[in-house]
Amino acid sequence: MLLSINNQNPQLRLIRKAVDVLRKGGIIIYPTDTVYGLGCDLFNKKGIEKIYAIKKRSKKQPLSFVCADLRDISRYARVSDYAYKTMKRLLPGPYTFILEASRLVPKIILPKRQTTGIRVPDNHICISLVTELGQPIISTSVETESEELLSDPNEIEKKFGNRVDLVIDGGIVVPEPSSVISLIDDRIEVIRTGKGDVSAFL
Repeated sequence: MLLSINNQNPQLRLIRKAVDVLRKGGIIIYPTDTVYGLGCDLFNKKGIEKIYAIKKRSKKQPLSFVCADLRDISRYARVSDYAYKTMKRLLPGPYTFILEASRLVPKIILPKRQTTGIRVPDNHICISLVTELGQPIISTSVETESEELLSDPNEIEKKFGNRVDLVIDGGIVVPEPSSVISLIDDRIEVIRTGKGDVSAFL
């Protein structure tokens, strides 16, 4: 099912429709500020297993997730004053921050590590979904088998519509991965340079 939502002013009744799918254990594809993301409720173990299967991804590879805001992040990760100040400057935005996971984060997305990737994208639809759901959503990029990132929701629906419960059309997203920054032990390490400017950290 393809559901069109206004990306500047998301209609609450449509956001609730999508959140209803998440609450029932469904998997959705939704826009972020970097790519279209494939996700489910963070606490939906079956959904997470299905996402690993759709991505043909080893369960040894961690999955990141989207939080509503900085306050939300501090429930799911250990956030020092330094990490908080760094993230406050850059969020919401096209960054994934690697932090030490709190006990709330399901073990299934933390293979052998106690660190996790967390995002607060600068996208109204994405943030509305997480806020309305009241808990984080798994976020991994939608791509073809040749690892090409997809930008057009109609094309995404054709390719993935039969494997997910809902595709949200939030318009074309020019796909570019987020920049990944580790803040473990208050040491900044740029793991991946993507859409977010990391020149201040290099």
